[in-house]
Amino acid sequence: MTKRIKVGNLFMGGGERILIQSMTNVKTADYDKCIEQIIALEEAGCDIIRVAIPDEKSADAIAKIKPRIHIPLVADIHFDYKLALKCMENGVDKIRINPGNIGEESRVKEVAKMADSLGIPIRIGVNGGSLEKEILKKYGHPSPEAMVESAKGHVEILNRFDFDNIVISLKASNVKNTIDAYRLASKTFDYPLHLGVTEAGTFLGGTIKSAIGIGSLLADGIGDTIRVSLTDDPVREVEIARELLKALNLMEDAPEFVSCPTCARCNYDMISLANKVEDYLKSVHKKVKVAVMGCAVNGPGEAREADIGVAGGKGDGLLFKKGEIIKKIPESELFDAIKKEIDEF
Repeated sequence: MTKRIKVGNLFMGGGERILIQSMTNVKTADYDKCIEQIIALEEAGCDIIRVAIPDEKSADAIAKIKPRIHIPLVADIHFDYKLALKCMENGVDKIRINPGNIGEESRVKEVAKMADSLGIPIRIGVNGGSLEKEILKKYGHPSPEAMVESAKGHVEILNRFDFDNIVISLKASNVKNTIDAYRLASKTFDYPLHLGVTEAGTFLGGTIKSAIGIGSLLADGIGDTIRVSLTDDPVREVEIARELLKALNLMEDAPEFVSCPTCARCNYDMISLANKVEDYLKSVHKKVKVAVMGCAVNGPGEAREADIGVAGGKGDGLLFKKGEIIKKIPESELFDAIKKEIDEF
């Protein structure tokens, strides 16, 4: 089991629930827009939000952003240790930095000292696309072993300054390398692991890569926090992350939705109803399994484990609970009927 650390008002690792993360894709210095996006992500179910800090204006914006959001805030820093110091002064809850790329060790010591005094964890974010030259020369390519060796080096730097409040990520765009790197890391470190496939791509491809990469690891019991990376609206990252956790029964307060793919036996607009029900369930925070099925022949039986469901007919549908038919309802009233049952569950 990994160590348990605190990030803002949340705990990560040590058997705590898997936390969902995302990252804003607007300019951090434009703090009003940044806050607007973070609030949307909060509403979608994001637990921790990260913002890029490319310059001093962005670091200054942390002081404006932090008081107006309700989830822990992470500052993503590259190269300039002073930006890390400023972000911590301005109230950030966590830092993402690679100690090896911010210069001489006296700078790392300064960052570690302030983080330690404020109880701020540091995530070592190893990326397959930016490994140290000497490690690439040794391994020839960003192999899982190369990524873990890079992480070890960064951990050792922080440990030299008695800093142990660490999270580790080892991301690559190659899904198999990512999986193997995290499996090796889970045997090497006891720090919490932040899972993700970097540069995963646009919605469809990125979703598939993340589902395979993150899902395989979570199914093996590896990982403490996840971020689905998409070239898309960050809200969709959170939605996919939630679905991933739900599919593995790793969310306690989330509904589960099932529906059949339809066939020639379907005689109603099931796809529209399924989409409508699924969309409604995004705002539901309770453990309920809901099914929308295409026909009354197989529907109730196929969704026997569902708490609530409907199966369509010609102009009407059957409402059922736990596989038992309750009543027949006109097609136009199916959504309202299932919504009512969900609300009352």
